[in-house]
Amino acid sequence: MIDEDWKLLTSFFPDNWRALASTTNALKGLRKNKSEDALLRTLLIHLAGGFSLRETVVRAKQAKLADLSDVALLKRLRKSGEWLHQLCVAAFAERGLDLEKSRRFRCRLLDATNVKEPGPTGSLWRIHYSVQVPSLRCDFFRLTQTKGDGTGESFKQFPIQAGDYVIGDRGYSTAQGISYVVSKNAFVSVRLNTQSTRLYDAQGEAFHLLKHVMRMKRAGAVKWWPAYVHGEEGDHIRGRICAIRKTKESIRQAHKKLRAEANKKGVTLKKETLVYAEYVIVFTTFPEDEFSANEILEWYRIRWQVELVFKRFKQIAQLGHLPKHDDESAKAWLYGKLFAALMTEKIVAYATSFSPWGYNVGQPPPSESLA
Repeated sequence: MIDEDWKLLTSFFPDNWRALASTTNALKGLRKNKSEDALLRTLLIHLAGGFSLRETVVRAKQAKLADLSDVALLKRLRKSGEWLHQLCVAAFAERGLDLEKSRRFRCRLLDATNVKEPGPTGSLWRIHYSVQVPSLRCDFFRLTQTKGDGTGESFKQFPIQAGDYVIGDRGYSTAQGISYVVSKNAFVSVRLNTQSTRLYDAQGEAFHLLKHVMRMKRAGAVKWWPAYVHGEEGDHIRGRICAIRKTKESIRQAHKKLRAEANKKGVTLKKETLVYAEYVIVFTTFPEDEFSANEILEWYRIRWQVELVFKRFKQIAQLGHLPKHDDESAKAWLYGKLFAALMTEKIVAYATSFSPWGYNVGQPPPSESLA
């Protein structure tokens, strides 16, 4: 049954997943158990199953996949980092995600998630990470506590280089964070948090965003307006507000979610909160002559498509022990989690499309031909 499930699972993997193990030298140095299948199955016990390194090696030995120590497994995880990275790139390519636009500039997607080590006394960590597109290469990784000064989601958690094009979600929408990115001679696009980010017009008066967006009545309508954010040093940062109106169904779902959260917390929703939920609103300092309002929103859409996988990653990240020994081990762990998330997304999509077995009998798993 275990072998059968593995053959089914590999049918969802990128076609060249075994070849990538060779080209990335993931198997180099292995004296026994030199098998792409055995190695990846062992890694996924740790990465997708959520078991510690010590638990993983016991289970791998019982399953006759590998006979190694927990220290050796950590070294093998580190050595497999590029393999896991390339698997993620291949899996994203299969989704048809158009990332070619970023070839001419350095675009970075910044995010964070919390990870709790298993067990009643497990530690709680926050992972701050930056992923470049289109390479999907993790170029920064930091662990912090989840409480206390300097632990929250912020652009200040990341080293920013001149010329970076940074994209963040609503949690990064603060005047201080935007000012930090701009002070590094970089550019930023962030989903606007209307509660935490105050906007101003050219005269320094409050920018009446609600009045502007309420004029947008047609689904898919796109508008933009110049707006300013006041930074920590009193600087006036010029940018643009780019907005698009959602469809009726998207609005219905957004309102349903907001009401459910309000009922859970026992609070009354403000009218403007429901209005803002009818739009996707982005504040950007990306150059106007290079990025139209439509392109700004398209870039946020691309960020959102990646975010859908990150959301699954955040669920899977709750399972498993985070390697804290060095950056390379932690990055390999991150790629492995992302790959598990991508495969989960793909399997769920197939399960809802093909019933009852979850895959197309007209296209048997590639591994069947090797049996």
